[in-house]
Amino acid sequence: MERYVMKDNKKLRCGYTTGSCAAAAAQRAAALLLGASLHDHEDIVLVTPKGVTLQLKPELTELGEKWASCSIQKDAGDDPDITNGILVCARVSKLADEDQTVKATGSNTGNEASAKSRIVITGGDGVGRVTKPGLACSIGEAAINPVPKAMILEQVKAVCDELDYAGSLLVEISVPQGSEIAKRTYNPRLGIVGGISILGTSGIVEPMSEQALIDTIKTEMNVRKAEGAEYLVITPGNYGETFLKKYLGKEEIAAVKCSNFIGEALDYAEEMKFKGVLLTGHIGKLIKTSAGIMNTHSKYGDARMEILTAHAALAGAPPAVLKRLMECVTTEDAITVLDEAEMREITLASVLKKLDYHIKERVHHQMEIGAVIFSNFYGYLGETVDAAILKSMVSQNDKFCMKTRGMRDK
Repeated sequence: MERYVMKDNKKLRCGYTTGSCAAAAAQRAAALLLGASLHDHEDIVLVTPKGVTLQLKPELTELGEKWASCSIQKDAGDDPDITNGILVCARVSKLADEDQTVKATGSNTGNEASAKSRIVITGGDGVGRVTKPGLACSIGEAAINPVPKAMILEQVKAVCDELDYAGSLLVEISVPQGSEIAKRTYNPRLGIVGGISILGTSGIVEPMSEQALIDTIKTEMNVRKAEGAEYLVITPGNYGETFLKKYLGKEEIAAVKCSNFIGEALDYAEEMKFKGVLLTGHIGKLIKTSAGIMNTHSKYGDARMEILTAHAALAGAPPAVLKRLMECVTTEDAITVLDEAEMREITLASVLKKLDYHIKERVHHQMEIGAVIFSNFYGYLGETVDAAILKSMVSQNDKFCMKTRGMRDK
């Protein structure tokens, strides 16, 4: 695909989504099944929801008596996408109106493509099944998101109309490597079992898409909300989740990982009307947030030592200590300097006060919010004034959600 974007002064090639692959594969399989005149390996033309025209090469096409199949190889461009290079397959078969096999698969049924044809879309091997509420697909459905599903429907409908086909078709999307790849995605956490999701709102993969990460964070929060959660634990990553398990003495913590997108996560928590949030993170991340920096990625700037040094100065640290702090490479080193000067407690109290101010301002004082900061080397470093009550509420909240999940599973 010859489409590029500029990121950090680099020219990066775009790719196309699993949704585009599924729609193109379904188009070609339907055309083969219904007798279209096609040359071998003729490119498939697909216009994405973003208006970009793709020309995709079909792979592994087969034609049976009442079915046809086609595969498309996913190309993620220069994005480090775990699904890059996989095959997305579509098998299209003629479906008698009285055929009950679709009901047995728990598929997405009732997709009326036109007045003439009924098109049913389902997921096969390697496409996950939804087991929790709060996702774009209902419980029991194949994890084919609404936009890709609409794309598939549109492509097969166009073939039916062009070839004047008035019967019913079953479109089954599968991903041979999907079950294995899914283990390395967020799907198990989100309650999508057995495979990957067929995704994409634009049909195009833009390299290093921050929006894709933010959408994943929002999806996980939607799942928590649908489970009945009123309080959230938000942490930038695995370190925060591991720390909380030890700190709270719990084997499982239902934490939402927000990466560097602390501001976006808090915004969405407010939008979803959660009652409270407990933010837990390493001091290297949350020292930035204490200064109102809500995207903590280093590419947006790194003022960790400047912030910590300013708070030490406010606490009365002498110039020699301030100089040493500014020369530190990591916040772990800085804590060592503060300990040697016997100024850790008073300095971190100042940091926590500003952290409390900024996170409350971010959510417009519309919910209870607190924060806990830690260090990989020193462990617990401190918490804001409302963190204690939120820790209690989170524990009760998790018990309720586990009970809800258990009742639903029965």
